Amino acid sequence: MSRLHSRSWVREAVRIIEADANRSADTHLHVFPLPAEWGIDLYLKDESVHPTGSLKHRLARSLFLYGLVNGQIGQNTVLVEASSGSTAVSEAYFARMLGLRFITVVPRSTSPEKIALIEFYGGECHYVDRAPDMYPEAERLASECNGHYLDQFTYAERATDWRGNNNIAESVYAQMQSERHPVPTWIVVGAGTGGTSATFGRYVRYKRHTTKIAVVDPENSSFFGAWETGALDYATGMPSRIEGIGRPRVEPSFVPGVIDEMLQVPDAGSLAAIRLLRERTGHWAGGSTGTNLFGAFTLISRMISEGQAGSVVTLLCDGGERYANTYYNDEWLAQKQIDIAPYREMYQEFLVSGKLAPVV
Repeated sequence: MSRLHSRSWVREAVRIIEADANRSADTHLHVFPLPAEWGIDLYLKDESVHPTGSLKHRLARSLFLYGLVNGQIGQNTVLVEASSGSTAVSEAYFARMLGLRFITVVPRSTSPEKIALIEFYGGECHYVDRAPDMYPEAERLASECNGHYLDQFTYAERATDWRGNNNIAESVYAQMQSERHPVPTWIVVGAGTGGTSATFGRYVRYKRHTTKIAVVDPENSSFFGAWETGALDYATGMPSRIEGIGRPRVEPSFVPGVIDEMLQVPDAGSLAAIRLLRERTGHWAGGSTGTNLFGAFTLISRMISEGQAGSVVTLLCDGGERYANTYYNDEWLAQKQIDIAPYREMYQEFLVSGKLAPVV
């Protein structure tokens, strides 16, 4: 392939991806109902309405554009990723759009619904038994087929333009302009790659906002331990049960310096929260949204105790239909020995009193 032909193909590929973005409206910002007398508003940025149904649609688009403009993706490039599910779904979508072969390395524990979506968009799944094995296997496959390893865990924090260009942070602040507390007191996000927290953290500093960034981390994940100790080689070696967030090792895209606070969240608290969300708003979300809600409720409770008014923004990361046979299945919860009942009671009390009493 000549360089001219290659550049021509890349220009057309960028146009195709940009056209797809232009066809997609911005995602909604929903209000979670709280007692009016608290003087605090809670918003959920609904990333489940992207064409591929999750927050990872933004990341996949950025990774493809990053690979294209860096000369790493061409007309015949085989694309390889390591993913727990949602990123691979979105990447398969973009790969099909460009007519490229896409292979993703996934843990066998990935939900069947996500596997079906990856394959629906033409992606190929390559399985490993242990989450830590994804990385070397993806590297091996990319090398074997002379392909490009998209590597979301390394490039997430640099593929997105944190200064603007309609990134998620810029979108949130634009949508908040007419609210009674337009500059959020807190933004609460989880960490899978660390890219979202890096984007928000950099953006609020660049725009000189007073907003603080809180990152929530599920059981078994390494991010909280790394942030608490300062050891970026911190590792648990254990997979997260909350798909999309939490990692057995600290990923290169995790930027602790832009984070103001981290919270460890019990899995039962995450899964109780998504049931509460569905009951109170009708929105059906995945487990990572529940982790976000736990963190938001914790910070709101603190704001109330300190007599502070303001707003809190978090993310609805993906839809709950992907987890109908797991997080929303009582038999699955029993099999995993996850008891959500105490946390459901905790949330009910919180929404009345504003106090989030810890479960013991």
